[in-house]
Amino acid sequence: MEVEEAIRNRRSVRKYLDRPVEEKKIRRVLDAARWAPSAGNLQSVEYVVVKDRETRDRLSSASYGQAQPSDAPVNIAVCVNFSKISHYGKRGKELYSLQESGACIQNLMLTAHSLGLGTCWIGAFDEGKAKGILGVPDNVRVVGIITVGYPDEKPGSSRRELKDIVFEEGYKKS
Repeated sequence: MEVEEAIRNRRSVRKYLDRPVEEKKIRRVLDAARWAPSAGNLQSVEYVVVKDRETRDRLSSASYGQAQPSDAPVNIAVCVNFSKISHYGKRGKELYSLQESGACIQNLMLTAHSLGLGTCWIGAFDEGKAKGILGVPDNVRVVGIITVGYPDEKPGSSRRELKDIVFEEGYKKS
C-alpha cells in the first residue's frame, strides 16, 4: 500500500472481529512506531502491549466506558518516559514528548492499516487509573491507548477543504 493511500483511507475503527492479531503484525506496527522522528534521537516513547481480556476490560473502564479497549484483541498503551527526554527540561516534557508520541502513534496506525488491521486512538481516559492498571511508574506518562484488531466495520470520514485550513504568510481569522 502506498503511503498516501494509507493516509487517505485509514479510519478510526471502533468495532472489531473476535479474531486474534498475529504476533508478527503486532511487532511490525511497533517497529514502524519506533522509527518516528524523535527529539534529539532520545527515543522517549515506550509501549505496553495488552492482550489479556481482564486487563483490556479494566482499560475500557479507565477509558470512561468506551467499548474499543475491551472489544479489540490488542491494546497498545503509548507512554513517554520523561527520564529519556529530561535533557530538554520543561519543553521536552510538555512539548517534544507529545510531538514524538504523536508521530509514533501515526506510524503505528498507518502501518496497522496497511496490514489490514483497524485501530482507534483513545485519548479520553483516566491516566491515573491506566497507569495503575499497567504498572506504569511515576516518571512515565501514558499519552494514548491504541486499540488494534481486524475491523468489523468500514467507517467513513470527511475533511475540511485545504482552502479553509491553509493560510499563507500568517494566520488569518475567518
